[in-house]
Amino acid sequence: MSLLPKTLGYWRAELDSGRISSRDLTEQALDAAITSSEASSTFVAVHAATARATANAIDALRAAKVPLPPLAGIPISVKDLFDEAGQITRAGSRVLNGAAPATTDSVVVQRLRAAGAVVIGRTNMTEFAYSGLGLNPHYGTPRNPWDRATGRIPGGSSSGAAVSVTDGMAAAAIGTDTGGSVRIPSALCGLTGFKPTAQRVPTEGVLPLSFTLDSIGPLARSVACCAQLDAVLSARAGAALRPASLADRCIAVPRTLVFEGMDATVAAAFDAACRTLSAAGAHLVEIDMPEFAELGHINRLGGFIAAEAWAWHARLLQTGEAEYDPRVSVRIRRGAAMTAADYLTLLGDRRRWIAGVHQRLLDANSDTLLMPTVPVVAPPIALLQDSEELYGATNLLMLRNPTLINFLDGCALSLPCHKPGEAPVGLMLAGVHGQDERLLSLGAAVEVALARGT
Repeated sequence: MSLLPKTLGYWRAELDSGRISSRDLTEQALDAAITSSEASSTFVAVHAATARATANAIDALRAAKVPLPPLAGIPISVKDLFDEAGQITRAGSRVLNGAAPATTDSVVVQRLRAAGAVVIGRTNMTEFAYSGLGLNPHYGTPRNPWDRATGRIPGGSSSGAAVSVTDGMAAAAIGTDTGGSVRIPSALCGLTGFKPTAQRVPTEGVLPLSFTLDSIGPLARSVACCAQLDAVLSARAGAALRPASLADRCIAVPRTLVFEGMDATVAAAFDAACRTLSAAGAHLVEIDMPEFAELGHINRLGGFIAAEAWAWHARLLQTGEAEYDPRVSVRIRRGAAMTAADYLTLLGDRRRWIAGVHQRLLDANSDTLLMPTVPVVAPPIALLQDSEELYGATNLLMLRNPTLINFLDGCALSLPCHKPGEAPVGLMLAGVHGQDERLLSLGAAVEVALARGT
């Protein structure tokens, strides 16, 4: 048996039935994480010894008929932002190579271990999580599983997280999302990704990009997988996920900004998805969202990310800037010019902006937005490496739609909506602050409808 493309529920049933052991499942993941074509650029550290020890312990408990937690014996990868005791948290950088190893696990890793997960290793990422493309000049860039011959971007910043799942190195991955870093690689690689409300999952022990916007979520094979992992990460385990009814459900499709620059492949997949949801009973209503067009101006000085990243990196940049990816350091340095007044203005603008978006949804009798996760399919890595101008423009395009929901302080799912064998395309469902369970339930219904429609 192979880890791809199976869900967490599938593996739990296989383990509980004895058809496979956690050790065998872990060996499959380790074999892929060490020997596959993308292995060296997907992981910055593989925990072979501890993964095997954990798997053996889980197998012994299962043989003794001890009740086990939900992820018992299942290999999961974590992004190189999460502290693990004894590991250096480098955030995909070289400048932190000399940092002291973490003395304790982050809360996220603690909760994964308590749930029985086998932490298979630390995944590569855009340096310091500051890009939506996934390129890393220090540790390499894992190629998107679609069209590997060309060599296309995996999306970022959780690049290794996505490829660890698509290539069977893990059954699911944990990433972070400050402006789309879970949803972008999920969309480009054909996975399901969930960005929860920002404060839903604790960020203690996670190297920050933006204290205001950072959120932590899973990349996996299904909405149910994401819901199960979110329950573990948020410590909000409750009733099993049940798909909502799509009958007469009003879903808002914003006309403003989100379709600009869209390629023909994404347009066709999105239109087909909309027809499928309408046929399933959903009421899709197009609305104007002028607030979306304002966000570029609101963030013209760099926004929360530049200001808060600069606060964290300023001293490190003074001594180690030569070790940074220059495409990252230049963006961090934008925050140096922001004043306290600029930051306070940004806080006020955000409150006004969120209130405006909420009112538009209320007027449309909806609490859910539907749009393409990103407007284009994954471009070739080589083109972006060779052109600063194209890199910058493509990065902004990839981040544009997802970052709307981070600024909204909302929650969002990206679901694959392409036909099998075609270029991966993501469909984004988004909800307002704190509506995570409702969104996951709706996402499960949308997933069923899309599967029936293909």
